[in-house]
Amino acid sequence: MADTTPLFDTFSRAPLRFERGEGVWLVTESGERYLDFGAGVAVTSVGHSHPHMVEALKGQAEKVWHLSNLYEVPGQETLAKRLTDATFADKVFFTNSGAEALECAIKTARRYHYTHGNPEKFRIITFEGAFHGRTLATIAAGGQPKYIEGFGPKVEGFDQVPFNDLEALKAAIVPETAALLIEPIQGEGGVRPVAPEFLRALRDLCEEHGLLLIFDEVQTGVGRTGKFFAYEWSGVTPDIMAVAKGIGGGFPFGACLATAEAASGMTAGVHGTTYGGNPLAMACGNAVLDIVLADGFLQQVRDVTLVFRQGLASLKDRYPDVIEEIRGEGLLIGVKAKVPSADLLHAIRAEHLLGVPAGDNVIRLLPPLVVTAEEAREGLARLERAAEAVTTKMAKSA
Repeated sequence: MADTTPLFDTFSRAPLRFERGEGVWLVTESGERYLDFGAGVAVTSVGHSHPHMVEALKGQAEKVWHLSNLYEVPGQETLAKRLTDATFADKVFFTNSGAEALECAIKTARRYHYTHGNPEKFRIITFEGAFHGRTLATIAAGGQPKYIEGFGPKVEGFDQVPFNDLEALKAAIVPETAALLIEPIQGEGGVRPVAPEFLRALRDLCEEHGLLLIFDEVQTGVGRTGKFFAYEWSGVTPDIMAVAKGIGGGFPFGACLATAEAASGMTAGVHGTTYGGNPLAMACGNAVLDIVLADGFLQQVRDVTLVFRQGLASLKDRYPDVIEEIRGEGLLIGVKAKVPSADLLHAIRAEHLLGVPAGDNVIRLLPPLVVTAEEAREGLARLERAAEAVTTKMAKSA
């Protein structure tokens, strides 16, 4: 049959068309309700149509949409100060996406060494299974052949080592190495947490060799793991950090955070953006922080996480032929399947529950951070019915 869509064929979309959202629910054009435990791949952090978010966006839309960074932009100073007050960072650069936040992080690290008299130090070590974005530089950083193939020569300057392999990392450090880049929990790679002691070893190596430590918290940040940022669990602070997804609550923007020292090479004219930090994004970002940084919010995320963990552990015990392992931290949950993950995901969707595929035969459960314990139990019930359906299908085909 002839291809009739005017869209690029780069997505394998599920045949679902959602018209509106309410909290943790999405509603199709025909009125079917789905429990959204995908959250736009960890983006709709405070749920769909949150009244405070709607009010903030509408209020700003009635004032000014775009200015460019030729002028001071309303909300930038406020949001940047809130981010630096709550993190290790001293400086913030606002972007349009996670990939751009990573590009800024990479450029910040290289520029730091250049301005400190070491222009030869530009190489960055990354880890197998990583995902850092879809630009030419970030697919090279991620190192996965399926994303690199067909786009010409790989961007130079990235050296990849096995996940959690400290000796391989030490061997990969050369005089040209500028930085180490890692996700505290690999999301796309299969919800694989990095051991806290490994992150501490990275910090020590950076101090020993004069390297910068870059964290990719595009997926793990802004409350997703039960802390404002995932690095807080280990107590290891980076020099540079890329943020996006949940920080906008659904509005597309990201940020690169850095210490004053790490950002010292990023002077006027060396980097820029047309849309980054626009007034609409800043209104949404400040509204997200109003919610996420409110007293008790992150504790509520941790409390609901316990409900999930207990329920998932029980499901794993009762369906050992379907579920192999439960991974992750907070509301970044990975269900590693014993069956093809696509089969389990299809069964989950049949129960009107939405999840997100990942590497290593894993399904991600990423509910909005406002999910209640009752909604968590409803999601677990739907996952149980899906596991039962898969078990029944396996028995029939045996």
